[in-house]
Amino acid sequence: MTPLISSVTATEGAAASTVAGVAASPRRPALRLVSTRNLSRDDWLEVRTRGVGSSDAAAAVGLNPYQSRLELWMQKTGRGHLLPQIDPKDDNTPLYWGTLLEPIVAAHYTRRTGRRVRRVNAVLQHPEHEWMLANIDREVLGAPAVQILECKTAGIQGARLWEEGVPEYVQLQVMHQLAVTGKQAADVAVLVGGQELRIHRIERDESMILNLISLEREFWHFVERDEAPPPDGSESAEHALRCLYPKDHGGVIDAREDTEMASTFSELVAVRQRLVEHELLQAQLRQRIEQRMGDASRILFEDGEVSWKRSRDGRTLDTTRLLEVQPELLQTYGVDKPGSRRFLVRSGTGNSPAAT
Repeated sequence: MTPLISSVTATEGAAASTVAGVAASPRRPALRLVSTRNLSRDDWLEVRTRGVGSSDAAAAVGLNPYQSRLELWMQKTGRGHLLPQIDPKDDNTPLYWGTLLEPIVAAHYTRRTGRRVRRVNAVLQHPEHEWMLANIDREVLGAPAVQILECKTAGIQGARLWEEGVPEYVQLQVMHQLAVTGKQAADVAVLVGGQELRIHRIERDESMILNLISLEREFWHFVERDEAPPPDGSESAEHALRCLYPKDHGGVIDAREDTEMASTFSELVAVRQRLVEHELLQAQLRQRIEQRMGDASRILFEDGEVSWKRSRDGRTLDTTRLLEVQPELLQTYGVDKPGSRRFLVRSGTGNSPAAT
């Protein structure tokens, strides 16, 4: 668990009234920035570009497993149209099912706990930090111990993230909501596998909120300056870069006197060399086991096993030969495939170029 969320608890209790010996400032309720009752989806998406929302919190601080700060920055700076768009009506996406099942999760939360809930039809804004926004699924009525309900669904793939409680990125989302609203606690109700409802309590943590605000403010400064945050090595960041710069224009950058880039390049070459060495070592170790197995299908060890089995025979189409005989098929059934940029590394040590 990272230091940012290490103090989050899942039990009821009073929040810390002081942080590092300094009394916490009085809490003020959130401002209602925009009513969402008759707001179109496009207008709602535009409102979200005005600040960091609760669902953005984990990405803004670099702790969202699905979205990098760079991709979030693109959305907040008007570059979101460069990214593939998710159709909210596509029933093959988690977004569709999460939206469809949200009222069902909320209803069963009430059935399970006896606590009444109602929608909050507004985008909320922090009373002091105007760039901090929040959308809340439901507010809990008449329950002194908890004031907010966050509804979640976890399918087959996502269920593993909930095995040890509320995932890190959801904890950050909820803590952001508590920061914006000034509320004390929230319940997270998650429907796992379409049939198991789990309820987790998250208490307000002043120390964590201060850290969260500080890190989110740092991200928002990138947005205000229209300066891209550094990539983090994630698949999301790689995807964002390829959407930002899909084509090259043939120019050349001379970075021979750029010490920072020179150091980055040298480190990249060294890392790639170590990877080559590790891949060779892995191949040697694998081959020693294959040699020991011979024609056996499995080999057992004290702490695991290895299988080496032949896959089923298959049949494929020899398209090269087919097009040689009937070249007109390419014209009739050919599909244009856009090119992509290849990342080639050539070092002065005589290494052969490698591509990514």
